Amino acid sequence: MNVRNLLLSILLAFSAVAQETAPVVVKVLDRKLRLPAEVQAYQAVDLVARVPGFVEKVLVDRGSVVKKGELLVELSAPEMKAQLSEFEAKALAIESQRFEAEAKLAASESTLQKLREAAKTPGAIAGNEIVLAEKSVDAQKAFIRSIQTQAAAARAAAAGLKETLQYLSVTAPFDGVITERRVHPGALAGPSAPSLLRLEQISRLRVVVAVPESEVSGIIRGATVPFAIQGGLSGTGTVARLARVVDPRTRTMSVELDVNNTAGSLAPGMYAEVTWPVRKAKGSILVPPASVVTTTEKVFVIRNNGGVAEYVPVSKGAPAGDLIEVFGNLKEGDLIVKRASDEIRAGQPIK
Repeated sequence: MNVRNLLLSILLAFSAVAQETAPVVVKVLDRKLRLPAEVQAYQAVDLVARVPGFVEKVLVDRGSVVKKGELLVELSAPEMKAQLSEFEAKALAIESQRFEAEAKLAASESTLQKLREAAKTPGAIAGNEIVLAEKSVDAQKAFIRSIQTQAAAARAAAAGLKETLQYLSVTAPFDGVITERRVHPGALAGPSAPSLLRLEQISRLRVVVAVPESEVSGIIRGATVPFAIQGGLSGTGTVARLARVVDPRTRTMSVELDVNNTAGSLAPGMYAEVTWPVRKAKGSILVPPASVVTTTEKVFVIRNNGGVAEYVPVSKGAPAGDLIEVFGNLKEGDLIVKRASDEIRAGQPIK
């Protein structure tokens, strides 16, 4: 050993400092996060007229509570009703033609039968007459089939138009509340026109929470989660649905809570703060807060490695009582300096 190293060893030996150490603790934490959330209607729909027509009656207004199947808006379409009458009249006319054709067929079949009976007597009638009678019967049958096809088409057109006319009555697809009214009597409505009403179901709500990526693995479907809303309102929701994709901009996953709102105290659009439970399957590394040294260059703790100070880089997590969670190359039972600072140099002996 050269003189320089010998002097350095002697200097370090005399500069050894007595430091109180504390063991690294590893345990599973149950923590709570305050996460922002938004209250949304469980179901919401903009009601649009499915067929063109004029608004005759609007039977509800903003704030109206409606039941599934309840009539909301009545439309009128006079040209469609006229067209339906035309199809029905055409069907009746074709039916009358069918009756007439069937009567002629019956007469032709009777004539054919008589000719065949007469033909049993030699020379009574010419053979050509039977052939003509058979052709007449075949022609009448073909005509009747054509009439039946036309009648079926006319009836189908009338039935389709009747079904379309039912769309002139706009009904509620589910129980809910009318939150917007956008039309009045006399307005022209249709598939390409603006919506008539907005219906939202508020007896049951969705609370959408943006859960950080780091906490996604701890989500438990069916768990009950409390939330609070400004003004003193509060409630609980059940974890029901996960988006199963992380938003690359916010690094969060949308999770939906189902909330019962039969009392109607909550409303879609409200801002909520959810107390989100965090439970990690793997134990967290816990150290005293004073043991974590933060400088402009790094964050570290000082481990007692066989009586010598060793810098271990870490990153800080959440507080856990009188300890703090850290992430780094530490294991349970490691001894670290309880009150550390960068004045304790790496490699310096620790008493």
